[in-house]
Amino acid sequence: MNSAFGSVHPVTSFSYYTGVITFGMLLFHPVFLLTSLAAITVIIVIHGEGKRLLKLLPYYVLMGGLVAVLNPLFSHRGRHILFYFMDQPITLEAILYGVTMMLSLLCILLAFVSFQQIVTTEKWMYLFSRVAPRTALLTSMSIRFVPLFLRRLDQITTVQRIKGVSILEGSLKKRSKDGMLLVRVLLTWSLEEALQTADSMKARGYGAAKRSSYVIYRMDRRDWYVLLFLGAMALVCIWGWMQGFGVLTIYPRLETMQFHRGEGIAYACYCAFLLTPVLLEEMERRSWK
Repeated sequence: MNSAFGSVHPVTSFSYYTGVITFGMLLFHPVFLLTSLAAITVIIVIHGEGKRLLKLLPYYVLMGGLVAVLNPLFSHRGRHILFYFMDQPITLEAILYGVTMMLSLLCILLAFVSFQQIVTTEKWMYLFSRVAPRTALLTSMSIRFVPLFLRRLDQITTVQRIKGVSILEGSLKKRSKDGMLLVRVLLTWSLEEALQTADSMKARGYGAAKRSSYVIYRMDRRDWYVLLFLGAMALVCIWGWMQGFGVLTIYPRLETMQFHRGEGIAYACYCAFLLTPVLLEEMERRSWK
């Protein structure tokens, strides 16, 4: 990863994303969540994942939009009734709660997009291989299988299309039959490789004794400074959350969006926490110039 934040110690980068995801669930406030969403988007673009974000964004917006739409349809709590839909009241509180849930979900999903780019498989194994080697390996392999299956399915579809097997042409019965054939070929290929991988790991003695590894990551002065800064900002944010800052009360009575002094301090520290990767990238750019 050719970036300043990508070169920090795995403990530091993992701590950052843990905080982003945790605060995305705890700080239930539209202003905080919009700020988090904007900061994560900037980080993704800086790290060269803008095209990937554009491909995933329609699916993420669809998922978040369903949450925002379904909440006022099923929840009718609130004092401010805007209109009636199928004799059911649609309240302002239910709409605002659904939108806030959508923002929280989008923040978590985008955080995982950036997480996969920064915390690579090697870093993931370094963090958890000593504590839970089998769980770390299975998690790493599971994450790998999703893009691998998509690439293999594309290859199978291209080859089978020459033989007239396609899910885009023909009757519904033919397309269903061809789709089942493509899935069967994909599963056969994947299971066969899984057996070969298991035999290879067994032949190399995986799990037979205590695992040893070569440590390639060392905590330097910059990593410690960044980790301490993230910890200090996170502690202030946790203190603010315990005081009720960064949490908008929607039910049963909608709270006015006014920033108190303590909430402003918590918000400033939260912004500093979120923009730490951007600050590191800017410092790296200036040092090279």
